[in-house]
Parts: sequence; structure tokens; C-alpha cells
Amino acid sequence: MPPYADDQGPARIPPGRSGNAALPGRPWLVLAMLLLVYIFNFLDRQILGILAQPIKADLALTDTQLGALGGFAFALLFSVLGVPLALLADRTSRSWVVTLSLVVWSAFTGLCGLATGFWQLFAFRLGVGVGEAGGVAPSHALISDYFPPEKRARALSIYALGIPFGLAAGAMLGGYIANAVEWRVAFVAVGIAGIAVAPLFKFFVRDVAHRRPTAGHPPVAQVFRILAAKRSFWLMALAASSSSLVGYGLAFWIPSILMRSFGFDLITTSQYVGSLLLIGGGAGVLLGGWLADRLGRRDRGAYAKLPIIAWLAAVPLFGAALLSPSPAIAWAFFLLPNGLNILWLGPVTTAVQHLVPPAMRATASASFLLINNLIGLGLGSLVMGAMSDAMHLRFGEDALRYSAVAALIFYLLAAALMLFAVRPLRRDWVEEKAA
Repeated sequence: MPPYADDQGPARIPPGRSGNAALPGRPWLVLAMLLLVYIFNFLDRQILGILAQPIKADLALTDTQLGALGGFAFALLFSVLGVPLALLADRTSRSWVVTLSLVVWSAFTGLCGLATGFWQLFAFRLGVGVGEAGGVAPSHALISDYFPPEKRARALSIYALGIPFGLAAGAMLGGYIANAVEWRVAFVAVGIAGIAVAPLFKFFVRDVAHRRPTAGHPPVAQVFRILAAKRSFWLMALAASSSSLVGYGLAFWIPSILMRSFGFDLITTSQYVGSLLLIGGGAGVLLGGWLADRLGRRDRGAYAKLPIIAWLAAVPLFGAALLSPSPAIAWAFFLLPNGLNILWLGPVTTAVQHLVPPAMRATASASFLLINNLIGLGLGSLVMGAMSDAMHLRFGEDALRYSAVAALIFYLLAAALMLFAVRPLRRDWVEEKAA
């Protein structure tokens, strides 16, 4: 069982574990640093969404091209390289893999500010994806190393706050910097900031165990065989992918929808989107983790049931918000589903961690993220952008709004797939034994 410190006393350290992990409060310090890095992860993604309209005008891009930059360009190598980098993290140092990944993706984010055309910006977004491929799965594994099972969903949900916080920071910082100077400076500024955080992160975050590169680690094929044999893995991965297709698409395109449908300027859009993400998104992520830990003690199937309820409730609320004629009414309808659409993060990422033994966790997370990101991140903004271009002659500036409404059907698909995962998850769950 991994070492951890909790409110009842000092951490327990099995033989061979690093004493550094037992320092009082270290699990929460590690979690705080991982959260900071994850905020940069999503800040670097969302900054393209808030700056989509200035970039479109400057580089003469279509909505389809913008959608490709927001999803496919990033997701292509991000998804594929996640598995080998997670395997490297499992076999060497999880903290070092996260640190170097932060440096790489921040550097390419800065380079995006130097792009002069679509293909150059596409190449730099590929680079951002390469860097971020090594960030999430090793972080999931580090959290599982530091926190016990009964607190793991809450810890992973706190980590997942990086999504709404990062998206909000990307919207607000990107909007303010671009308004004060220009969109290129915004990319350079956040890239430099990420590189500056990297040495601080490595100073505070250490691996729980001193691992040898080849000792005590199962081959990657074994991890794949274990996951492939579990129906719950495939159903949860495909359900999350369907949800992410809508979630990532909305995150990228809502700023543009507000500008086109309500005539917002860049600052108003950044404030509007940022407030929704901070309030609604933050509450939804934390609620998902708290409920999963509470209900999951009695029924492991609760980790799948919670996302179903959230997705079904999000559909009519998002629909009402997107079709609202008033920005004030739209804000009220947007608030709740901005939390519901990411409530699944804590429960599902925790469940994936419990489909395999501890030594396989980073690789298991990366396998899950491979499917989720190829489908959800890769297609979300691209599909909505392509539908918008296709409907533009008929609906004009409202075409993007209607394409977002049409995409909400994927939340219903996500709920149906997750429903079939409830019973297999109870059977597939790997319970941890006390040390």
C-alpha cells in the first residue's frame, strides 16, 4: 500500500520507500504543486480558444482550421505519446517526467506567438501536445502514491481543479494581455511563466520510491492485456470520450459564440467565460470527488453512476444557454452545466487507477487518456468548427451556436455507455491490501 500522511498521524513507509514522502503535510504540498502544473496545462490549451477571433482575422483562417488547431493538432501526438511517456514514468521517475514535460509544452506555447500561418501554428500546437503528453498520467500515479484509497477521489478531484482554473486563467489572462498588447504576446508570456515554474515543481515534488529502471515493473503488454480484458475500462473510456468531445468543443468555441452572437469584445468575453469556469467548474469537480469517495465505499458502481446523472442533467441546461437571446439569462443557464460536464473527472480517473495494481497506474491512466483524447480532444473543436462552416450560408453568425447545440447528443451517448459500465466496474475493481 502506498505511503501517505493523513489527519490521524504520520505517514507509514513500507520498506524501500523514500523517507522524503513522509514529511508532515507533504501529500498536500505535492498535490498543490501538481495542481499548479495542471493549471498551466489547461491555460496553454484555452488561450487559443479565447484568442481564436484575433488569430482568425490575423492569419485568415476558417472555423475548420481553427477547430483543427484547437483539437486535432494538439491531440494527435498528445494522445499517442502519452502511453510511452507514462511507461517511462512508471519505470524511472514520475516527477522528472512531469517536470521536463512542463518545460517542453511551455516552450512550444511560447513559439505559437511567433507563427505566421496555419501550418506553422499547427506544428507548434503539435509540440505543445508532445510536451503535455507526459504530464497527466504520471501526475495521477503520483497522487495515488501519496493518498490512500478512501481519499483518492477527492485528491484527484482537487487535482482536476486545474481544468476549470486553467481554462479560466487562459480565458482571462489571454484576453487581457491580447487586449493590452496583441495575441502573440499572450502566448509568449504564458510560455515563459511555465518554464519558470518547472524548477520550483521539481524541488518540492519527489517520487515516493527510488525505482530502478528495470526492476519490479511489468511489461507494458501485460498492462494492456489486463485493461483490454475489462469491459469497464472500454465502456468508461468511450463514455468519457463522448463527453469530452462536447466538453472540449464547448471550451474552445464558447468564447467565439459569445463574440458572434452577443457582440462581446475580448475583455467582456474573458470575464464572462472566466467567471463561469471558476464558479461552476470548480464546484462540479470538487463535488464529484467528494460524492465518489462517500458513495463509493458502499458501492464501487457509484463511480460510474455519478457521471451518468451529471451528463443527463447538463444537456437541457447547455441547450437553453446556447439558444438564449440574452447574455444574462445564458450565464445563469451556463453556470450549472459548467460543473456537471466535468463532475466525472474525479470518479472516473479514480476508477481507472483501481483497474490495475499500483505499479501499472501511470500506464493505465495513459491508456485511458489515449482513447479519451484522440476522440474527445481530437474531434470536439474540429467537428463543431466543420459543422459551423457547413451551416454558415443558412444561419450566418449563429451557425456556430447551432453546431454546439447539435453536439450535445454526445452527452446522451456518454450516459448510455457509462450505464453499461456500472456492473462490470464492481467486478473489475482491484482492492488494495494493507501493507
